Amino acid sequence: MTIIAFVLVLVSASLHATWNFLSKRAGGDTAFVWLFSLLATIIYLPLAIAIIVIQKPQLGAPELTALAITCLLHIAYYLFLNWGYQVGDLSLVYPIARGAGPLLASIGAIILLGERPSPLALGGMLLISVGIVILTGGTSKTHHGSIRMGIIYGLLTAVAIGAYTLQDKQVVGFYLVPPLILTWASNFVRLVVLAPHALRHWNRVKFNWQTYKREAFSVGVLDSLSYILFLIALSSGLVTQLSPLRQTSILMGAFLGTRLLSEEGGRRRMMAALVMMIGVIVLAVG
Repeated sequence: MTIIAFVLVLVSASLHATWNFLSKRAGGDTAFVWLFSLLATIIYLPLAIAIIVIQKPQLGAPELTALAITCLLHIAYYLFLNWGYQVGDLSLVYPIARGAGPLLASIGAIILLGERPSPLALGGMLLISVGIVILTGGTSKTHHGSIRMGIIYGLLTAVAIGAYTLQDKQVVGFYLVPPLILTWASNFVRLVVLAPHALRHWNRVKFNWQTYKREAFSVGVLDSLSYILFLIALSSGLVTQLSPLRQTSILMGAFLGTRLLSEEGGRRRMMAALVMMIGVIVLAVG
């Protein structure tokens, strides 16, 4: 991978961990997802129009069909992730989702896209996986139900991540849809699909706006910006390298959860962070 792609993915990871922390702090209900989708749609609309006018991307039936598929996968991702935050810790749900997701994406890239990671890169992926196991192990047994549901939602989120990563690679790499158009379309479609829920629970929307206005605005900006940077890197790199590298956000998410949200397992998670950082270095070299 190039140095530019490496830097873009690391910046993307830090932004990703930050918006997940803010979403967890806001409670992460579906009304909040709708609210930050609305803000992101409005904020990035001028840029999306500019891209269409300047670059004039081809957006025929094949491109729009591919976009529709990825938008649906992204909706599943956001719902599973935020439902997980309603019942589980950030430092539990986030590592599972972000760790298992790229591994599934990498396996899919090997099988479906014909990518062939080097043995060194595979070793890095293995070390990252070991770090994830350490990170999510030794959880307190005092809340079995919430822990179990947090793990389930984390795994469902991981499946969605693996699926949309492969689909998005095709959208920006094969169909040549600009990354910003992809992310704006995802926000817009999510806004429309979740609108009936928002209308039925308008009190929750108003509560989120009154209580978590800053969080909603920040997530609306950082979420899209994080993924745009990742897609720019992905358009010229390998899924098997860039997708796992982005999971350095796990380290940041675990730190934010254990230190700022007072979640358990700080020392163990720092040990996991060390293992995962070694894995990231090995993966980058490979």
